[in-house]
Amino acid sequence: MPPHDETTPVGPQGPPRRPPAGRGGGRGRTPARSGGARPGGSRPSGSRPAGSRPAGGGPGGPKRTPQQRRRRRLRIALATLAGLFVLFGVFVGVVYATTEVPDPDSVQSAQTSVVYYADGTTEMARLGDTNRTNVPLTEVSEGARNAVLAAENRNFYSDPGISFTGIVRAAWNNVTGGSTQGGSTITQQYVKNAFLTSEQTFSRKFQELFLAVKLDNQYSKDEILENYLNTIYFGRGAYGIEAAANTYFGVSAAELTPQQGAVLAVLVRSPSNYDPEGNAEGAQDRWGLVLDAMVDEGWMTQDERDASVYPPVLPRPEASALGIPTGPEGLVVPQALAELEGRGYTDEQIRAGGLRITTTVDKAAQDAAVAAVGDVLTDDQPDNLRTALVSVDPRTGGVRAYYGGPVGAGDGAIDYAQSRRQPGSSMKPYVLATALDQGISVNARRDGSSPQEFPDRPGLPVRNSGGVSCGACTLIEAMTRSLNTTYYGLAYEVGPTNVRDTALAATGMPETWPAVTGGSLDGSPTLADPETGQTGASIGIGQYEMRPIDQAVGFATFASGGVHRDATFISRVTDTSGAVLLENAENAGEQVLSADVANDVTYALEGVADYSRRSLDDGREVASKTGTQGIDADDNSDAWMVGYTPSVSTAVWMGSDGYQPIRNADNRIIYGAGLPGAIWQEFMDTTLAGTPEEDLPNSPRIRGDTGQGVAAPTTAAPTTQSQPTPQPTTAAPAPTTQAPEPTTQAPEPTTPSPTEQVPAPAPVEGDAPTVDPNVGLGGQNGTGGGTGDGAGAGDPNGAQAPPTQAQPTG
Repeated sequence: MPPHDETTPVGPQGPPRRPPAGRGGGRGRTPARSGGARPGGSRPSGSRPAGSRPAGGGPGGPKRTPQQRRRRRLRIALATLAGLFVLFGVFVGVVYATTEVPDPDSVQSAQTSVVYYADGTTEMARLGDTNRTNVPLTEVSEGARNAVLAAENRNFYSDPGISFTGIVRAAWNNVTGGSTQGGSTITQQYVKNAFLTSEQTFSRKFQELFLAVKLDNQYSKDEILENYLNTIYFGRGAYGIEAAANTYFGVSAAELTPQQGAVLAVLVRSPSNYDPEGNAEGAQDRWGLVLDAMVDEGWMTQDERDASVYPPVLPRPEASALGIPTGPEGLVVPQALAELEGRGYTDEQIRAGGLRITTTVDKAAQDAAVAAVGDVLTDDQPDNLRTALVSVDPRTGGVRAYYGGPVGAGDGAIDYAQSRRQPGSSMKPYVLATALDQGISVNARRDGSSPQEFPDRPGLPVRNSGGVSCGACTLIEAMTRSLNTTYYGLAYEVGPTNVRDTALAATGMPETWPAVTGGSLDGSPTLADPETGQTGASIGIGQYEMRPIDQAVGFATFASGGVHRDATFISRVTDTSGAVLLENAENAGEQVLSADVANDVTYALEGVADYSRRSLDDGREVASKTGTQGIDADDNSDAWMVGYTPSVSTAVWMGSDGYQPIRNADNRIIYGAGLPGAIWQEFMDTTLAGTPEEDLPNSPRIRGDTGQGVAAPTTAAPTTQSQPTPQPTTAAPAPTTQAPEPTTQAPEPTTPSPTEQVPAPAPVEGDAPTVDPNVGLGGQNGTGGGTGDGAGAGDPNGAQAPPTQAQPTG
């Protein structure tokens, strides 16, 4: 076979083909070899005619140049963009046509924040309805109007109602995580404040854009400015410029000077940050910038600017002007709002953001607290008596009921639930918890004879109420009978600072008192002497101040097996649309005491209510402790009843403004189990009615005694005596700072020996003035040297320091 070129066809050849005119430069193309003969010169299926060009400049044809490809891609992109633009234009037109500008009258409802009870439907308070007065623009001074324009939107009368640069800047900040300052026009601000939420998101900005444009088309600039000035929140509960003028300067909006108007203009951006009472330097700096802007716009001459002086501002108004109820529930609202502020919410968001705030406070429990106080503190009781009740859910930390006094806002409003008062013997459970942690069981015996002197207070003996002595009572017996000498000595033994640590962990109290009252305790260490900062053994019988809410939380820690949960007033927060902004998840808490310690403290407290004649209905099990703080041998200043079940912990305090003697309608001394106990008992019975009964511990878990115990008595001896027999002064062992190793020693018998039987309950309050009716044999004349807050008349922490020989009595 003759050789041939691979591209030469082997089949018969027809006449040569000519390419169509104008293609290939007149040159013919040789078809590619198909690998087989084509009869009659036919082409294989799918082959292209000679001289044709593959689509897209494929192999065998001319390729597009890069310039051609770029032009083609550009045409496609432009066509796509044009299509999208048309679609967007249609979308914008439809949205604009369907967007309705809300009636300005709806603004007030949109801005009002509402506080609810725990059910989320029953209103407790409405913030924003109170301090608001709408005025026409003609009744706002020109100087004040110009000041607001200078601060917020100098081109207001010439702009289209929106600021594209502000929208782009806000969008960029959302992407980059920068400042959320929007730089919006007054029209946009009005739309945001009046009809939208304050969140900085793309969707909200998009809504703002359409509403602002349509608003600008439907209303005149004067109408928009008027509505804006009547809507804006200026702080201190003032909505609108008329209320602000009255709140800050005591004048009407028509009387505002340019300088006063500039003060208010500064507040528009951030009322809480630029209130001159809280940030005088920052407020005055921005005030000067506003005046400079007014000069730039020709709204003030330079001479007027140079002569301007920052105007005096009125002090903050009473809470009654801020929409807070004047009844007892009004004291709940500030606690809830303070909690929100602690979570980062601003005053403007809280009061003018249309929030829906659901608290943990149960309406039925709150009503039960108010009713219990009213039923016990009847009109015939002395006028100087004050009381507080705080009830906490140990499982969540949620405050279920909160009574701090009858006046919630305005004149006479004092929150006694936050008052700092000496707890007396209601402090003893923390001493027991510390001893238990050191291996000292509730059945360990200690010297409870009275009187006794201790090394840390020579010449100042500690006594039990009524002259009672018990030379070898178990700690559980001494708790039930509230023997001061036993628990003073026990605090000295285990270490007063250790008792303090236990109490702080259980209650969540801070290391130092916050500076909130202006009293002498502000800034001083908690549970310590405010002058020396030291904690002595008198902590064991309640010398150092606590608040009712602290005791409710501390006893809740025992109820929850040693798990501490901070008290909370907020359950959830939503906006006006129902979107959840904040929700308290299940509070796991922190294990601050061992479960065994909490078990045994509860076990030791189970007999107190019955012994104090404050048992709950149907024999419901409850752990409790009374407490009484004495002024002297004849009078008391404070009385407590604190107790819990696994589902509710309630503290009740009773006292007076300052440290006046507290006596009942029959002029008898008030003890913890008296009027406070009656309030506690009625509240607990009411709020627990119909709920399942809950078991408390049946036995202690910690056995033995690693401390300085005493032997059980072997001979009969009376447990009471009309006159106390002086006991020899013996030095108690030095305090320890470390917990000893646990012991496996078997526990002491839980039943008192025949010679140490617990006496029958003492007569009810007043029937036996020498015996503390709340525990029968509690401690009178115990601490010596009680300290008070000295905060001044009307202060819940006391008008004067208590006498230097203040004594806990039970």
